[in-house]
Amino acid sequence: MTTFDTVKKLCSERKISINDLEEALGYSKNTLYRLKTQTPGADKLRAIADYFDVSTDYLLGRTEKKYLDDTDTIAAHHEGEEWTEEELEEIKRFKEFIKLKRTQQGD
Repeated sequence: MTTFDTVKKLCSERKISINDLEEALGYSKNTLYRLKTQTPGADKLRAIADYFDVSTDYLLGRTEKKYLDDTDTIAAHHEGEEWTEEELEEIKRFKEFIKLKRTQQGD
C-alpha cells in the first residue's frame, strides 16, 4: 500500500475527500495525489500525521499500528532499558492523573 492509499483510507474513515484534506492543510489542489509516486517530505508527512493523529510510520507503511501508545514513546526514549508491564501500566496511570489534574485546574 502506498502512502497515498493510506491517506485515502484515512480520509474515507473521516468521510472527507482528498481535496478536503488538501484544503485543510493549505496545500494546492492535487498535491496529495503526488503521493502515488513520490515519498512525501518530512513536513508534509508530519502535517498529515498530525491531522489524523497517527504515526508517520503508519503513513509510510512501516507499521500496521495506527496510533502510538504514549508508553511506547516514553520507552523508546529510554532505549536499552527494560520496562516491565507493571512499570508501563504505572506510566499510563500517571499520564491519566496528569490529564485529570489539568482538567480540574481548568474548572
